[in-house]
Formats: sequence, C-alpha cells, structure tokens
Amino acid sequence: MTLEDLAARIRLLVLDVDGVMTDGRIYLDGRGEEIKVFDVRDGYGLKRVMDAGIEVAIITGRSSSAVDRRARELGIVEVHQGVGRKGSLLDEILRKRDLEPEAVCCVGDDIPDLPLLKRAGLAVAVADAAVEVRDAAAVITKRRGGRGAVREVCELILTARGLWP
Repeated sequence: MTLEDLAARIRLLVLDVDGVMTDGRIYLDGRGEEIKVFDVRDGYGLKRVMDAGIEVAIITGRSSSAVDRRARELGIVEVHQGVGRKGSLLDEILRKRDLEPEAVCCVGDDIPDLPLLKRAGLAVAVADAAVEVRDAAAVITKRRGGRGAVREVCELILTARGLWP
C-alpha cells in the first residue's frame, strides 16, 4: 500500500502538543503562567482537515490552559491532557468511535508518543523527533514541531483525498 493510500484512509488525526503543535519549549511568565506558541498555518491545516470530515484529537502528557484555549479556537473537542498511558487512551477512543487503527494518523515527537505511533495506521514523526520516534514512523515531516509539521501532515492527508489545491 502506498503512502497516499494510507493517508486517504485517515478518519482521525491524533496529535501530541509539546514538540508537535509547539516547538517543545515551555515559556513561563512573571506569574509562573505557562505560555505556548502555536503556528497559525498548522491551525489552518487543522481547520481544513476538520472541514473534510476528519476528526482531530489531542493527547498530551502535560496539562495547560493554553492547550484548552487553542483547541477551542480550532474547534477540537477531543482533548486529553495529563495522560500517562497514551496508547490505552487511543484504544478507548477507537472503541468509542468504532474505528480501526488503519483509519488513524498519529503524530509524535518523543518516547511517550511511541504507543500512539505503534497503534496508528499512519505513524508520523516530526523532523526534530527523538530518534526512536523517527525509527517507528512511516513518515518523517520536513518541518519541525511547532514550525509547520502539523500543516504538512494535514496537506498529506488532504492531498491524498484530492482536497488540497
């Protein structure tokens, strides 16, 4: 099966946050509040993916109000923060939606994301992911986490469906 065939089957896109939707750095302001930087082009890609009927879920090990806010802005309702066992949670989401793993694309950058990638029909590592994650991935993006990698994945999926200009 070709990469395009795999991408065309995707019905659920699962994203980690730190290192995937952001560059992985954590900023703290003077009051100790966490600040995250998201790429607007990634957001546009996610909106297009959702408009095409593909669901998006966030599964992240850390918790941050910035993630809740960004998810609300984008219309992502499946948001799970502070998750220690990402693979088990993905299994639960698949059961709830009656989806096969082949219909899922997971994007990760570090060791805690490996259980997601191992369960996904299309496993994607961002360009600056840990070597173990890149080794487990079918696709490695050209762009780094927080710097257009998510957009690149969205374009891949939409192009496979004939929905990207």
